[in-house]
Amino acid sequence: MKVLFWDIDGTLLTTAKAGVFAWEDAVREIIGRDDFELARMRIAGLTDYQIAVKTFESLGVEPDEARLRHFVDRYGELLPTSLPRRKGRVLPNVREILEHLSGKNDVRSYLLTGNTRAGARAKLTHYDLLHFFAGGADGAFAEDTGTRASIASRALALARKSGPVSEEAIFVIGDTPHDIECARAIDARTIAVATGGYSVDELREHNPWRLFAELPSPEEFVRLIEDDDPGRINAA
Repeated sequence: MKVLFWDIDGTLLTTAKAGVFAWEDAVREIIGRDDFELARMRIAGLTDYQIAVKTFESLGVEPDEARLRHFVDRYGELLPTSLPRRKGRVLPNVREILEHLSGKNDVRSYLLTGNTRAGARAKLTHYDLLHFFAGGADGAFAEDTGTRASIASRALALARKSGPVSEEAIFVIGDTPHDIECARAIDARTIAVATGGYSVDELREHNPWRLFAELPSPEEFVRLIEDDDPGRINAA
C-alpha cells in the first residue's frame, strides 16, 4: 500500500491569494486594526497558527492561546466567501493525478497541511477536490502552534489505523522546505514541486527525494511512487 500525504497551498492549488481577504478581515474584527498587510510576510509553508503568531507579533499583540484560536477560527469562517474574490486554480496535473489514483486500490491519499481542517475543507470544496481524499478531506491539520513535524506524526498515525505502512511506501508531496523537513520527521520520501512560494533552486538546497518544476503526468507520477530506488533524483 502506497500512502501519499498532500500539502494544499502551492501543491494542489493556488487561491491567487484570495485567503488574504479573510485573514485581513479577521485582523480588523478580532484585533481592531486595518493597517495590516499579509503580503508583507513570507508565509509559504507556515501553518495557519504560525502565521497568526507572526501576525499578532507584527501588530504588537500578545499571542495568547485563546485569542489565537478565536482568530484562526474566524479566518476559517470567513474563507468560503473570500475564495471567489480571486480567480485561483487547481495546479497543473493535480486533478489528473488524483483521478488516476482514485482507481487504484493500492494507494491512499491523505492531507498533510498547515491549514486548519476548516480552511482545508473550504479550499478543497471551492476547487472541487474534496472527494479525492479518504473520508472527505481526511488527514492531519494545524491544531495549534506546533511544527509541521507534529502534524506529520499525526498524519502517519492516522494512515496506520487503516493497516501497516512501510517506510518505503510513504510520500509527502509539497512545495516548501517545510514539507521536506516534515517528511524527514516521519522517514517519508518527498516529492517537491516548485509551484508555490519557492523556486526549484531553493527547494534543491534541501535535498528532496524528487524535485519538479510542476507535477508530472499521471503515468509518470505512478511510475515515480512505484520506483523501488530510494536514491534522490532531481528531475526539475
